[in-house]
Amino acid sequence: MRFYLLSDNVDTLVGLRLVGIEGEVVHEKEHLVRLLKSILEDDSIAMVLLTTKVVLLAPDIISELKLRNQNPLFIEIPDRHGNEKMGESIDDYVSEAIGVKLTK
Repeated sequence: MRFYLLSDNVDTLVGLRLVGIEGEVVHEKEHLVRLLKSILEDDSIAMVLLTTKVVLLAPDIISELKLRNQNPLFIEIPDRHGNEKMGESIDDYVSEAIGVKLTK
């Protein structure tokens, strides 16, 4: 079982290749859809890491894949520029799950 990266920039791809994670750079929705189809056919891929900008290329498709498929697991990661809203998203998920609003 292995990881696979779909990134919007070369820096993230190179960084993760240094630790043995293969992947591709994606800038267009059509390319992303083709890659996702091939990833779903590859049983050796257990986790797919997607940068936030890649997820924004096709959020509806990614969301459906997360809900519909048990394998591989799709995980959104920030790139080197970060994502200040990532922490807010986690707070929102936790708040919704437990029914309590988290405040700072």
